[in-house]
Amino acid sequence: MALFKRRTAGKPGEWFYCLKHGTVEEGPQCRAADRFGPYATREEAAHAMQTAQERNLEWETDPRWHEKNEEKGPGESA
Repeated sequence: MALFKRRTAGKPGEWFYCLKHGTVEEGPQCRAADRFGPYATREEAAHAMQTAQERNLEWETDPRWHEKNEEKGPGESA
């Protein structure tokens, strides 16, 4: 007996961006490791990669993040 049941169909109105296929899906059709979401609209899901890129840039240029890492010596982790 399986501990977890695989959900084959998502809820109407949940949108995901599949990283493996590069497509927008309604409901989780691909495995969680291969998707971003859920998003409220199809348009938000379609722009998932752009949103991720913008957030990554904000994080990489955040001075608070760099100050923390500069305080650590070589070989020390955050």
